[in-house]
Amino acid sequence: MNTHKISLNKATLIKRYKRFLADVILEDGSQTTIHVANTGAMTGCAEQGDTVWYSTSNNTKRKYPLSWELTQKPNGDLICVNTIRANQFIEQALTDQQIPALSGFSALHREVKYGKEQSKIDFLLNFPTKPDTYVEVKSATLLEHGQGYFPDAVTTRGQKHLRELEEMSRTGCHAVLIFAILHSGINTVKIAQHIDAKYQQAFEQAIKQGMQLITYKVDLLNHYQLIQ
Repeated sequence: MNTHKISLNKATLIKRYKRFLADVILEDGSQTTIHVANTGAMTGCAEQGDTVWYSTSNNTKRKYPLSWELTQKPNGDLICVNTIRANQFIEQALTDQQIPALSGFSALHREVKYGKEQSKIDFLLNFPTKPDTYVEVKSATLLEHGQGYFPDAVTTRGQKHLRELEEMSRTGCHAVLIFAILHSGINTVKIAQHIDAKYQQAFEQAIKQGMQLITYKVDLLNHYQLIQ
């Protein structure tokens, strides 16, 4: 169970640019630039006027000490846009035995090299009496007409990960794809075939070989404290 919550303050989004930066208006009316730990399209998560919740780093060497963590939409939906957090939240869920299909492991390893294409798996789990389990984590934040989707843009990297998971399944290992739902308005996730048809094809091939799909909705308010 998480006992330490990340404290966040509120701002208003002006514009995201250069992928890793965004300009915001702070609550005192001043304007500043904050860091964006997200290389993706952030479709629906970065519209002018959105409420931005940011964390503050104590690292004096950082040029931009403020980091965009959450977007809050006008209807109140919260979306975690800091993609670094997905693995942190899933690791905690694994450690706390909150994902029954992956409970009982004896060891957890992060960022292990594997596969023919030299990928790095997010988590490699060792079990006492079962094959090794390769776990890839993806953040699901795209909401369209009440339905969650992944990906929100064409992802050749994601296609590669599916090929690697397919190969692991073929060789007798347990391969798992976890969609970490980081959007409070999303309850189910579908593959966004209308965005990346090749990802859909790779996903279907991996499933045929035995890859397991798990969706896990993260309770964002269990991890963040919003300073009003």
